[in-house]
Amino acid sequence: MLLSAVSPVPVLLGVPVRQGIPSPDWSGFSVGPLTVHAYALCILGGIAAAMWLTTRRWAARGRDPEIVWDIVMWAVPAGIVGARLYHVLITDPAGYFGPGADPLDALRIWEGGLGIIGAVACGALAAWWVCRRHGIPLAVFADAAAPGLLLAQAIGRWGNWFNQELFGRPTTLPWGLEIDPASANFPAGLPADTLFHPTFLYESLWNLLGVVLLLALDRRFRLDGGRLFALYLVHYGVGRMLIELFLRIDPSLVLLGQRVHVWTSLGLVLLGLALLVGITRRRRARRAAVEASRT
Repeated sequence: MLLSAVSPVPVLLGVPVRQGIPSPDWSGFSVGPLTVHAYALCILGGIAAAMWLTTRRWAARGRDPEIVWDIVMWAVPAGIVGARLYHVLITDPAGYFGPGADPLDALRIWEGGLGIIGAVACGALAAWWVCRRHGIPLAVFADAAAPGLLLAQAIGRWGNWFNQELFGRPTTLPWGLEIDPASANFPAGLPADTLFHPTFLYESLWNLLGVVLLLALDRRFRLDGGRLFALYLVHYGVGRMLIELFLRIDPSLVLLGQRVHVWTSLGLVLLGLALLVGITRRRRARRAAVEASRT
């Protein structure tokens, strides 16, 4: 293979060869009248992986693993509804309620469009309700589930690859993502051989790194009382905020000159830091009170 001296695109026998990460031309399969979408399979794979890891961590804490199933039965549907609501109402309301839009498209969830922040918020409310029924503090479950949440997000992000959506700015890097020029998501006015930053891959790798970090920190410091979940919020929020600030180009509501996800991600980081500081201070105050009562 010969390389062009002026272009990052490889040339083979004088013919430009496109280089990068190919997007799949397969997005699902049919079973009779039912269509199974790859996007849904990625989401379900993420949920299954999160349940596996969370159940293991829950059992290691001496808790009944059946409670995890009880929580998941309510938290997963609530999370999916919350994720869709976040996308429709916060990310791209004009795409569903603007001129020429069809609000019923909000029901076409298989086409993509789930906001993880909405999923976490609504899923957490459902988990709180179930935990309360079992007499378990939500913080106990949140700490057990935090690494699993990141694992689910890392796997679920690959659904964007199958849907050829939510990619980043054009790039000449060798791992640029190929997008079908015929796709409705391909930005107008760009050459057909344009490559894009694979933001789905960046976020997936960032989340996998978070899984390793949270497990290592929990093993080393035994972070409880909601502190591990607080670190989850910080880790995910930082990664998502950087991707939104510098890479993402898909349609999004803009607030004060920035994509709305920048502000919501910043909110996650600040919330996580506030929880971490507040919980740590309360624990220290309790410890000091116990020590004072002994003297």
